[in-house]
Formats: sequence, C-alpha cells, structure tokens
Amino acid sequence: MKSAIKKPNKLINEKSPYLLQHAYNPVDWYPWCDEAFEKAKNENKPIFLSIGYSTCHWCHVMEHESFEDDEVAKVMNENCISIKVDREERPDIDNVYMTVCQMMTGSGGWPLTVIMTPDKKPFFAGTYFPKNSKYGRIGMMDLIPRIYETWMTRKQEALDSAEQITMLLNKMSVDSSGEKLDESVMKTAYEQLLSRFDSECGGFGSAPKFPTPHNLNFLLRWWKRTHSGEALKMVEKTLQAMHCGGIYDHIGFGFHRYSTDSKWFVPHFEKMLYDQAMLGIAYIETYQATKNNFYADVAKEILTYVLRDMTAPDGGFYSAEDADSEGEEGKFYVWTYDEIKRSLKDDEIDLVVKTFNVEKDGNYLEEATREKTRANILYLKKPLSAVDELLDNIRQKLFEVRKKRIYPYKDDKILTSWNGLMIAALSKGAQALNEPKYADSAKRAADFILSKMFLDGRLLHSYRDGEAKINGHIDDYTFFIFGLLELYEATFEVKYLQVALDLNQILLEYFWDHKNGGFYFTAVDDENLIVRQKEIYDGAIPSGNSIAMLNLFRLGAITGNFSFKDKALKIGTAFSKNIMQAPIAHTQMLVALDYAIGPSYEAVIVGKADDKNTLSMLNSLRKEFIPNKILLFKPTKNSPPDIAKIAKFIESYKCVDEKTTAYICQNYNCSLPTTEISKMLELLLCR
Repeated sequence: MKSAIKKPNKLINEKSPYLLQHAYNPVDWYPWCDEAFEKAKNENKPIFLSIGYSTCHWCHVMEHESFEDDEVAKVMNENCISIKVDREERPDIDNVYMTVCQMMTGSGGWPLTVIMTPDKKPFFAGTYFPKNSKYGRIGMMDLIPRIYETWMTRKQEALDSAEQITMLLNKMSVDSSGEKLDESVMKTAYEQLLSRFDSECGGFGSAPKFPTPHNLNFLLRWWKRTHSGEALKMVEKTLQAMHCGGIYDHIGFGFHRYSTDSKWFVPHFEKMLYDQAMLGIAYIETYQATKNNFYADVAKEILTYVLRDMTAPDGGFYSAEDADSEGEEGKFYVWTYDEIKRSLKDDEIDLVVKTFNVEKDGNYLEEATREKTRANILYLKKPLSAVDELLDNIRQKLFEVRKKRIYPYKDDKILTSWNGLMIAALSKGAQALNEPKYADSAKRAADFILSKMFLDGRLLHSYRDGEAKINGHIDDYTFFIFGLLELYEATFEVKYLQVALDLNQILLEYFWDHKNGGFYFTAVDDENLIVRQKEIYDGAIPSGNSIAMLNLFRLGAITGNFSFKDKALKIGTAFSKNIMQAPIAHTQMLVALDYAIGPSYEAVIVGKADDKNTLSMLNSLRKEFIPNKILLFKPTKNSPPDIAKIAKFIESYKCVDEKTTAYICQNYNCSLPTTEISKMLELLLCR
C-alpha cells in the first residue's frame, strides 16, 4: 500500500541523488549522522542500515516493494531507526559493512541491509529482502518484528553477537605482511587466469561476467615480460567478445556494468564511469601492443560516449546512468523489429537485421519465464572487419530515434576518485591516439577538481549541485594522482606533476600506516568507524593501495626520491600474504609489481616544443606499449615552472647538434643520447 500524500523525510536536504530518491518514502529515513545514533540509544532501538546507489536495479526494486509501502514503513518506524547511505558517497561505510555481510553470509551485493546496535556494531546482515516472505527468503514484514523481538527479549545475545563480529572484523583488518613479492606470484596469477579463461566467449569464469579490465592490463604486461602468446590471446578474445556482445551499447557506445550470462549477451544495463575509464585504458593499451586499429576505434567510441553523455558543463564527469527507464530495466536500449522498420529504409533494415542479429519476434527473453519479449538486444557475432560508412550512418539514425525515448536516470554527482580514472584514460588516449581533444577534456576535469573539490590543502570526495563535501579517501588521492601523472605526460604542463607530488605528500601524512606499511582507506582525522580498514582487493575498481604502489614507483623515478620506492615496496610486503593466497584477486597490484621487478625506463625528450622532429619523436614513442616508463619533456626554452626543478637529474640534458634528443635510462643505467627515433625505440626494447 502506497501513501497518497507524500511528505519528505530527513533525506530531503541531502545532495546525493540516491538519498534524494528516498526522500519521500514513508520510512523515516535518517542520513548517516549523530542524531540518528543518539535517537536509537534514547529510544532503545536497533539501527536498520540500508546501503545502495542511485543506478542499482535491485535497490529500486526493494524501494518500490518495501520502502514506498506504508505497511513496511510503519513496521520499520515503530521498531528501529532507519539510516540510508549512498555507497558511492560514503565508500568508507560501505566497505566496512559489506565486509561484515560477506563475513556473515558468504556473499554480498546491493542493496546492502545491516542491523546494528546504536554504537554501530552489526549483528545481522543481508542484501535484498522482499516485502513478504517467499521462496525461502524472509520478507521485511517478518524480518523487522523478529529483529525487534530479539532486541527486546534477548538483547544481550544481540550485543554479544555484535561484539564478536566487531572483534573478528578488527582481526581481519590486521595486516598480513610477509615475504617480498617476486615474479612467481605474477606467474601464479597468469596460471589462475588461464585456468578460468573461457576460450569460447572470452572473459573468466561463468555467469555473471564482469569486465574486470585490470585483469587484462596485467595480462598485457605478462605478455610483454614473457612473450606469452596465450596471455595476449586471452586479452584480445575478451575485448573482442565484450565489444560484440550486448554488454556494449552499439548505438550510443559505452559499456554496461556486467553480463548476466556467459556470452556477454544480456547485460545489467547500468553504465558506470569507472568501467568506461578502465575499459578505455585496456583497449588503448591493447591497441599499443597489437597496432590493431579495432581497439583504437572502440576506445574512441567509449570516450565519445563519456564526452557526450557523462561530462558536466564545468568539466567534471558524472558517475553513472541507470539500468532502468520507465520502471523497466533496459527499456531504453532494446529494439523491436517494428521500431527498426519504422526508422530505416528497406536496404538499411536488412543490414541492421543481419549485422546486429535482430529477430522479428525478439531475441531478448524474459528472465523468469524465458519467453520472448519481442525486444532485441543488438549484438554482433564477430567484430566488424572495418569501419562501414553506411552502417555508421544507420547507427546515427537509430541514435537519433533513441534520443526521443525517456532516458535512464543519470547520477550527476562528481566523484574525485572516478574522475581521476577518467582523466587517466583520456590522457592515455590523447597520447596513443594522437587526439589533443582528449587532453583538453582531461585538463578541464582536473582543473574542475582543483578549483571545486580541493579545500584547505585537502581533496573532497563528492560534488553535486554546487557543493563539495566529504573528506577524500585513499581512492580520491591515488586515482587523481594517477590521472595527473598521465595528464602531465599528455600535456607536459609541469603544474599537474607538481600537484601530484603535493597530493602524494598529503596522502603519506594522513593515510600511511607507519607501523605496518600500506595506506588506510580513511585519513587519520576522519570519522571513527568500528574499524579503520585498508583495502587491497582489486574488484570492480582497483584498490587505492594498488594504484598508490604504482604511483610511488613513478614519482620516485621522476624525482629521484628513493623513499617513494621504499614506501611502494612496503605496500607489497604489507599485504603479501593476502596477495600470494589469491593473486588473481590482486591483478592491479601485480601491475605495480611488474614495474618494481622491471625493466623500467626513464625517457626524457629535449627539444623545441613545437618542432616537427620533437612531435615526431614523441608520437613514435607514445604509440608503443611501454608500460613501465616515465616520460619527461625538457623544452630548450624553459618557462617556469621548470621540469628540472622536480626532476633534477635532467638539469644537464641538452640537445645534441641542436636536434631533438632522447635520453633513455633503464634500471638506473643511462644510454648515450640519440637523435634517431629508431635508436630511441631500440633502447626502449620496442624493436
């Protein structure tokens, strides 16, 4: 039963799109705040904590079934204090209680449901619950009264359970430091990926399938290190299969979140900024490795989607687009045969039907009944061999038709962390694809963060509706530093490199564990949760520690500051037991380890910035897959700030015979400077 007259609850003044979606629920929601916990103590009630995000399909389902329902709301309001958290806005809270859920139930996901004491200690956890109990799953109408009964009649049992869970959580967070990591753990990760590789459909494991692009970035480095044809084959098969499947938006471009099946056919239709960024990097690097224009074309399409649909007027990048429109998942993206017929000419219809496997009665089955829906997911049976101008025109026609549909909801908050990844992807694209517009967009985003989300020397995490809020976490610092390092190499604007160094210093000051090594997720002066965690698992996005390790190696090579390298190595040993137990779960960390083991390179180009020989040398270098390098440019006419003030080792570097000159060093050994592109590439082991 739904309320006829809707009154706002305490979420109405929040900025988070997810919290605002629940602002008119009859549930008396609180945001995460002291007031809610004090009220729970004063009224002797447990806390009902619900965590989700604005583009989460099952979060929408649980809201419609339960949180919009007067009967459920009455039970919740009478028996507990209810708190809503946006996992994207508060990943620190989400990380803690998701770990609890996985520990208690063996799995996790969103919506995340946690019952806890007024002092934030959990004693029950789960994910989605229907309104009424069915199919062996307890419903909200039964769950909430049972929780309250336990709280009132067996409170000490609940408190004891909460205490035990909290103690175990703290025990789990203790570092698993061990031996120094070496190449053997990389080999094990490769073998684990090979054993799980789906040779028919690409990807790893079975349904559901997630892109996990850092697996592919690691495999590219293993291929570079060992010349393993099988490693490259896994990368190419996966990238081609994903692009062919329904997980890719063939009309508007960009990747959906994941595939519900093993063939990449039926996606979960939401689109996340971090997926576009990390997949963009994977396609760009594979283009560099193979010189196959297919990967460059897909990367360009991904970036086209982001710049067109996910970019704010001021330059930052939005977080996500929903899976649902008009209350139905995927409705915006699927096509009936009749819709296509009305939109195109006869010869165009035939081409679309053949190319994208359209069926008159639909190829998209209803999940529960397996009956045809008459809708079609557009997909390819094999990669297109070349750009087809006619097909591109047809896709543009369909795109214009689709624009008239009701769009999925866009989560328009701007997160520093995810923006950092997108800045890195655009900067890499600007270099490898020789597209200055990507660098321009990356600069606008970086400048936006520095002007709107950097306050009193510290980064803020989230921005929306003119307000930046929430102290930055490790991901905000490390991902943004990653983006700034790539942006410097794309533009050679020294200010971005200096900011990266300044932020790295803040990171070390506020997040570093001086006893055991590694970075905490939150700063030392942030809110105290029941545990101060360190994240190392490379999941949907890489962990902050994994990106930090690579950043530190690169910054150390640029500045000659060996303490950065020492800190990077300390990260590896701080988590080495976890990594060695499950290398496949830490592939971004192994990307950093690949840099540590080497060979690594310092490439310095000296010349006139606008000289054609300088541009030719840079373009030749940037097209190559040389993952373990830093690239510096020293203009012959310096203008402050001077790169030599940061990288003091290049102070004496000059042009040879007044020609653009490359200085290449490998593992702390420098070769004679060269003015020849072929010699430069030879020194970088590209030839």
